[in-house]
Amino acid sequence: QVQLVESGGGLVQAGGSLRLSCTASSQYTMAWFRQLPGKEREIVAGVSWHVNITFVTASLKGRFTISADSVKNTLYLQMNDLKPEDTAVYFCAARRSPRLVVLPTPYDYWGQGTQVTVSS
Repeated sequence: QVQLVESGGGLVQAGGSLRLSCTASSQYTMAWFRQLPGKEREIVAGVSWHVNITFVTASLKGRFTISADSVKNTLYLQMNDLKPEDTAVYFCAARRSPRLVVLPTPYDYWGQGTQVTVSS
């Protein structure tokens, strides 16, 4: 049973920062998605350990940074200059394939989600 353990969500004022962490029980292609109220789940950032590729959604570059610790099988999402429109549930996802994809459907495993709320 694959486990994804997320941490780091919470309430922050606009302009603040949060760092999300997700630890997997093994090395998989991993990504962060978010789901805004009333919206579809969308990719935020991801990493493929096997081909050493990282990805951050273009609209979030400059504010969001992804990093990874291959020894700990942990994915980090550093979120700076947060805005109220970043308020969402953030999900960690993993897939067995080494290919990093932006759609949620191909991901095999999901964390429980962590709420990020940005107040204005």
